[in-house]
Amino acid sequence: MEYLQILKKSLLFSGLNEDNLAEVSTIATKRTYAKGEVLFSEGESADGFFLVATGSVKLSKVSPDGKEKVLHFAYPSETFAEAAFFGDGRYPAEARALEKVETLYFPRDAFMGLLERNPRFALNLIVTLSLSVRRFARQIEELTFAEVPSRLAAYLIELAEKKSTTYQGTTYLDLEIKKGELASHLSTVSETLSRALKKLKDEGVIDVKGSRVVIHNMLRLKEIAGK
Repeated sequence: MEYLQILKKSLLFSGLNEDNLAEVSTIATKRTYAKGEVLFSEGESADGFFLVATGSVKLSKVSPDGKEKVLHFAYPSETFAEAAFFGDGRYPAEARALEKVETLYFPRDAFMGLLERNPRFALNLIVTLSLSVRRFARQIEELTFAEVPSRLAAYLIELAEKKSTTYQGTTYLDLEIKKGELASHLSTVSETLSRALKKLKDEGVIDVKGSRVVIHNMLRLKEIAGK
C-alpha cells in the first residue's frame, strides 16, 4: 500500500489503474540514502532509474578541470536517471542526496518488460522524457539570455512550487544547497549570486535568513523571472 501511494503521485505512473500500479510495485525496491551519499556516479552502468519518495537529490557533472556543474534537483514524486533506457547504458551524471532520501528503484530489465506488456507505460515514459527535454531547453534559454537575477527568481519560483510553506501570502522555503552549488546551477559565481540575492532583497521581493528564503512578493518575483 505504501508503494502504491508513492507511485500515484508520480507523473510517470499517472493514469494507471490499481492493477497496473500493483504490477509496478512488484518490481520496485526501496533504497534509502544518508545526506551526502552518492546514489550513482557519472559513467557507472545504468541498470535502473529512481523515483524520489522523500528528500531531494542533486544531479551534477564534474568538468575535466574539477569544476562541478549542477544540472538538476529531483524532489518527491519526481523520477530521474531514465537515461538507463537509452544511450550507452551509463549514467551521464552523478546523483547525490542533499538530505536523507528515500527512493523507489526500478531495474531496467524488469521495467522494459512492463513497457512491452502495457503501452500505457511507454506513453507515460515518453511524456516524462518530453517534459525533461523541455525543462533543459528552458534552462539553456535562461542561461543564454537571462540575467542572473532573472535566473535566480526562476529557480526560487520552481523551488517554491515543490517545497515551501505559505502563510498569509508570504512563502517560506529552505535552500538545501550551498551557495556555491546554487551558483553553479545558475551558471554564475558566488559573488554574482550574492549581488542578485541582495538586489531582490533591496527591492523587498525576498528576505534571506541563513538558508531560509522568505518570498514577500511572488508576483514581482515572477515578473523578474519573465513568467
